[in-house]
Amino acid sequence: MTFQLSAEHEAIREAVREFGENEMKPVAEEHDQEGKYPEELRKKAAEYDFVAPNIPLEYDGAGMDKISSTIVTEELWRADPGIGSAVGSAGFGTDMIVEFGDEWMKEEWLPQIANGETASCSMISEPAHGSNVAGIETVAEKDGDEYVLNGNKMWITNGTVADVGVCMAKTSPGEGHKGITAFLVEMDRDGVSTDKISNKLGIRASDLAEVVIDDVRIPEKNVIGEVDKGFYQLMEFFASGRTSVAAQAVGAAQGALDAAIEYANQREQFDQKISEFQAIQHKIAEMATKVEAARSLTYRAATQVEQNNQDVAAQYSSMAKYFASEISVEVADEGIQVHGGSGYVTDYPAERYYRDARITKIYEGTSEIQKNIIADQIL
Repeated sequence: MTFQLSAEHEAIREAVREFGENEMKPVAEEHDQEGKYPEELRKKAAEYDFVAPNIPLEYDGAGMDKISSTIVTEELWRADPGIGSAVGSAGFGTDMIVEFGDEWMKEEWLPQIANGETASCSMISEPAHGSNVAGIETVAEKDGDEYVLNGNKMWITNGTVADVGVCMAKTSPGEGHKGITAFLVEMDRDGVSTDKISNKLGIRASDLAEVVIDDVRIPEKNVIGEVDKGFYQLMEFFASGRTSVAAQAVGAAQGALDAAIEYANQREQFDQKISEFQAIQHKIAEMATKVEAARSLTYRAATQVEQNNQDVAAQYSSMAKYFASEISVEVADEGIQVHGGSGYVTDYPAERYYRDARITKIYEGTSEIQKNIIADQIL
């Protein structure tokens, strides 16, 4: 398959890279060490259309295609995965609102998210149900012209900073995936409480929380799409979401490679730069090749998503997510090896890329789940 980025795509890459170099990298260590959410950087990124670039122009968004938004994600994570995650996830759930939400939802919330005024969240995972979306236990019972929601959501990105979220709940318990509905939930409603999860290995600048939903009353108009069709609606975005995680992994891998190259060209041993040793040269060559292979597969997946080739997109997005996340961890590990002892301390970014890359093998479906999907598609 021949693939060529357009001049517009390259211009987007250049703009995001400049933002990353000038705004993100100088404060990356601070946000990582303090676990500090970069609200001001999110607002600044929104000025350049880097927040929720999928939001259509009519709702103050950038209306970017999937390849463009993939580039944005990759470059944000290349600069710093922690801040990149916080900025890049600020529009979680907006795809569902754009595609299936009523007009009032779009007019009220999409401009606020695109402009960086607030963040959104997507409340799917639960303590006992991560990859198994069909098994969620949060329920929504009809009461007049309202629904009463009860449940416990876990690992929710932006849980404590979002003003609005998309929540998946069972409206027909016992029906498995056939009984799930998507709801728009304002996070300041009575009964919604959040607890920040702080003891994370990586992407510490990103907000992560447990969300407890206790007798939360939601107007019937807050149903997104159709009742009992939430799982099917969600399925339409799995390929896009997995491609985005693949882009995150590529960005982290490239950042780790950049750091290794810079260090190898500076560090001297035995009266020469370590970049002159063949052992280091081979490591860099292998790392660079793996990153480029992951990038190519990720862009191919993004192309299939953009063209709405659903079956093909499902396969390639899982391939990209699986391969890129595995490669990201491998490259970040080798990056530490190139740094030697310096890679084991926070004086250099190598250890941060290693910690941050690891999450890409877990969320949006683990590597094991991706292999199941790939095998199902092929067989």
